[in-house]
Amino acid sequence: MSTATILDREEYIEQAYLFRTVRERIADNQPAQDVFLRVGEELLSSTRLPFAVQFVASELKHTGLVANGFAKLPHYFTAFQAFVVRQAENEKSRLPMPTAFLILEREAAYRAEKPTKAGLFVYQFETISRNRLGYLDGLEALALDPFYDANWRDYFDDLRKQVGEIDFCDLVYLRSDLYVIEERRRNPAFEPPLTPIFGEKEGKIAKASRTRDPLYLFAALQRQLGYPEVPRYRIRDDATTKLEQIQTKLRELEMRIKLAESELRGSVDLSQFGKPELLKDDDE
Repeated sequence: MSTATILDREEYIEQAYLFRTVRERIADNQPAQDVFLRVGEELLSSTRLPFAVQFVASELKHTGLVANGFAKLPHYFTAFQAFVVRQAENEKSRLPMPTAFLILEREAAYRAEKPTKAGLFVYQFETISRNRLGYLDGLEALALDPFYDANWRDYFDDLRKQVGEIDFCDLVYLRSDLYVIEERRRNPAFEPPLTPIFGEKEGKIAKASRTRDPLYLFAALQRQLGYPEVPRYRIRDDATTKLEQIQTKLRELEMRIKLAESELRGSVDLSQFGKPELLKDDDE
């Protein structure tokens, strides 16, 4: 399976704008299909994003799911981006769609600056943990990101087996430069069995956070090292919120009925869902 490539900085800047615009307009009760159809005209035409958005809009019209469009453009959107949106579209999920796009917005903005592998991982892992999105599928999505090298992919494999059994602070500290430094003070000939992937500062913060709630570790890394902050949402249980949820479900149901009617009339043009130029260029 093909995976996303590391994009140019201008692509991530436009992605952050896209996710912010989609988030704001969905929160304003605009249908997602209309938002994706219109927002493409606002994006910088020198980037590849307008073509990607056009394809996502077509896929959304066909299936009613944004995540399907992301997943079918693995050269452009990462598996983690598709994973987060898919979880928000899951009826059993507690992750609101606006929050999902805010997560992607902050991630894209971070990638557009000077991201580190440790910083990006901590942000993505906290997103999975805080929103209970599922460690197995989430870490599998991270492993498909070309931003991470083989050492990180091996770490993700180990993490899938150890998360929940070993303190996350230890999982950071034991793979840090600080751990190697401290071991060599006791034994100058010490060689770590696994390559360190976290820096000395990350190791120091992780060590100081042992036996505490991992959320304190995430917060400390954000304060001390400038890691991006994972969005938090508050569950509202009032009449207005329930009415908005009902209205959203009705719009989704209406869209599915229209799609079914179109299929019965034989008026759905499947040719429009062919492979876009965006993918053809990458395959060559």
